[in-house]
Amino acid sequence: MSHSRSAADRSVADAVVRHHAQLAAALNRRTDQVRDAAEQGDAAGVLRARDELVGWLHEELLPHAYAEETALYPAAGNRREGELLVRGMLDEHQMITRLVGELTAATRPVDVAAAARALAVLFAAHLGKENTLIVPLLVDAADVSLATLVDGLHDLLGSSDSTAGGCGGTCGCGGDRGPADAPAPTLSIDPRLDVRQLPHDQRHAMVLAALDALPAGGALVLVAPHAPRPLLAEIEARYQGGMLAEWLQDGPDAWQIRLSRQPVTV
Repeated sequence: MSHSRSAADRSVADAVVRHHAQLAAALNRRTDQVRDAAEQGDAAGVLRARDELVGWLHEELLPHAYAEETALYPAAGNRREGELLVRGMLDEHQMITRLVGELTAATRPVDVAAAARALAVLFAAHLGKENTLIVPLLVDAADVSLATLVDGLHDLLGSSDSTAGGCGGTCGCGGDRGPADAPAPTLSIDPRLDVRQLPHDQRHAMVLAALDALPAGGALVLVAPHAPRPLLAEIEARYQGGMLAEWLQDGPDAWQIRLSRQPVTV
């Protein structure tokens, strides 16, 4: 490994660890807001804090997890010393996704606070293993360039313009985003669910509620302003193969995915 590449990889590793600290701090801050409202007996405040937390999770934490699965985990998992570790990390991603679902559905203050706290504890332990095991493994690998793996992935390194207009790299789609009013041709006879005009923090809940209402064999077409890969990962974790996703339109101005509930086999 050249000295210049080693220096670049260690610099990127430091940036990944710093971003992990920022994510953990942001999660703890929002979790504390839930807890404080619950301790004060402010049920409405708990729900407001929950909604803010859920929105942040969909905009920041889940896209970060998806970016890890596409960039870091395959490289680490292909190594003998990292294979079992990555399997465990992927299992924890499934647990994190389920906790996000529980948090979204919770309405009693005690349930909201419990789900938020469990999520914060699990995420802290998860980040610890990434910082001390996954990242060092990739930095020390002679045949892997960490800097190359994460090149352009704002969800792994953080983005200074994530609060600006447009995608800003925070949705897990790699930055591509079509205008909310772009033409989306009718490609299926199934009913359509166009979420492009909705606020970002409402889209996942809207889609999941619509999917929950589908009968066996029913389907809908999701129309999105970007490739909704984090949402599809959440759907897979939630329905465990019971929801089939078929890409009908893959950009560049609109993305359409047919989601169909599979019949239950006995």
